[in-house]
Amino acid sequence: MPISWIEMLLRMGASVFLGAAIGYERERIGRAAGLRTHLLVSLASATFMLVSTQFVYYQHYTKEDLVAVDTSRIAASVVTGVGFLGAGAILRTGLSIQGLTTAASLWLVSAVGLAAGAGMFAEAVTATIVTLFSLVILRRLEAKTKGPAQ
Repeated sequence: MPISWIEMLLRMGASVFLGAAIGYERERIGRAAGLRTHLLVSLASATFMLVSTQFVYYQHYTKEDLVAVDTSRIAASVVTGVGFLGAGAILRTGLSIQGLTTAASLWLVSAVGLAAGAGMFAEAVTATIVTLFSLVILRRLEAKTKGPAQ
């Protein structure tokens, strides 16, 4: 069943807000993939989800046309594509590896965008809250348990 353009814009807006919330946290601590990157990944994911679930209603198929639509194919491609984007955020310098959390947050924000694009607002908001908890509160706990640098 097609959804209204207002509902589509609401879903896209939710993905922008939630992606920006996670991106702001990354930007605040000086990570390369910050506010704009996370916002764009989330919005792109939501848009891909909307296209994958709604494009059939914008075509002029008749009942006699044999059309099979698998809406999960585009979502699966988003997961793969953002995985490659995240891989580019990971840097290895000697024995040190940086960017894993940024890569994971980019991957997660694509899931938030897909959820918002699908109209699964409770899931998108919950994922955002848990992500912000892990990025802010758990970072502080890690810093306390590691103690002063030696």
